[in-house]
Amino acid sequence: MIALVDGNNFFVSCERVFDPSLNGKPVAVLSNNDGCCISRSNEFKSLGIAMGTPYFQLQDKIEKYGLVLRSSNYELYGDLSRRIISILHNFSPDVEQYSIDEAFIRFQTSGNKNTAGNVLSYYLELGQKIRSTVLQWVGIPCGIGFAPSKTLAKIANHIGKKLPGGVFVMPEDPGEILEKLPVEEVWGVGRRLAPKLIRCRIRTAWDLANAEESFLREKFNITLAKTARELRGEDLFRDEESNILSQSITCSRSFGEVVTTLEELSQAVCSYAATGAMKLRKEQQTATGVNIYFQYYPEYSPYTLPGGCTATTIIFPRPTCHTTEILSAITPKLKGIFVPFRRYKKAGITYFGLESYQNKQGDLFTDREQEKRNENLSAALDLINKKFGKKTLFHLSEGIKNSWQMKRNMLTKHYTTSWDELMEVK
Repeated sequence: MIALVDGNNFFVSCERVFDPSLNGKPVAVLSNNDGCCISRSNEFKSLGIAMGTPYFQLQDKIEKYGLVLRSSNYELYGDLSRRIISILHNFSPDVEQYSIDEAFIRFQTSGNKNTAGNVLSYYLELGQKIRSTVLQWVGIPCGIGFAPSKTLAKIANHIGKKLPGGVFVMPEDPGEILEKLPVEEVWGVGRRLAPKLIRCRIRTAWDLANAEESFLREKFNITLAKTARELRGEDLFRDEESNILSQSITCSRSFGEVVTTLEELSQAVCSYAATGAMKLRKEQQTATGVNIYFQYYPEYSPYTLPGGCTATTIIFPRPTCHTTEILSAITPKLKGIFVPFRRYKKAGITYFGLESYQNKQGDLFTDREQEKRNENLSAALDLINKKFGKKTLFHLSEGIKNSWQMKRNMLTKHYTTSWDELMEVK
């Protein structure tokens, strides 16, 4: 049996943990640079304001409806997410985090019965216990769905979140439920693939579950064929894919304000490169090279798309994951793609040619002592930042003031990740 645990309106719920006055109010969390709604409370949804609504369209509604808006506090959300995952490990050793607010838990069905001997009742009670524990220990309300496969667990979770108890166990015969579920709402189908399925007279999840596997493989792909089998209760989407190393690593951001100088662009790129290098080391990989780009506004109107982009590709002297080596290689090249008087809105980096650090190709002319120093420096850098918080220690080329960072004018405190912003109890 598989359970999907999903935090309700997760970002908003995280904000409410440390500000109970937000309970019962229409609250929304905004995207990067306070662009648009990406998480909404039930009260906010009841006003008919859609997901993705831009902030500027909400300004005349703030006072009218008493809207409360918050900037994305990713540090806080990530920390509370880690706390929830640690709680879930108390119920099963097999926990797979799917996203910041979702996780799959696998349970062995053998012998799992309550005193009445009912397996479904056992999982209903277990789900309620998990939900109450997360709510008590972290303060986040969750919806939980149990089913024999991930795809069915997604559907069960969707149903459970609408129930008073927040938990739903998929019955042994889910036919009645699948017959009422539009095919576009099946996990992995989406609204692009749905019209093609409908043209093939596959309109519901039940239709998809009973479609011929050979037809789905030939007409669509093997993943959709697996989805159909999952709807029939087969557990096919295991988590082996989560152990596969990244083929490339990208880090990019839109700027909080227009950037016009090479110095600011260089700081942003170096900061993104350092973040990407940390991910490389976490996966114990090295990169052969990096693609770097600057994206700018059109000459006359800052809001007209698509604008333009300048880019360059840099091959490192040898595959590396050490920030110092990477910054030394890319910094001299940035001037070549910078054009004065342009107004830049975004920059990014992509590492490519990734390979295992342990099995990387050797270099006859490598300075072994210098390489060892870089390893020690990177290890110390990662250890300090893990213990005391991101960017506690960083390279000077990443900049100090960072006026280019994304705009978060309605940001709450980092209650659990910064010593200076801990809650004060009076």
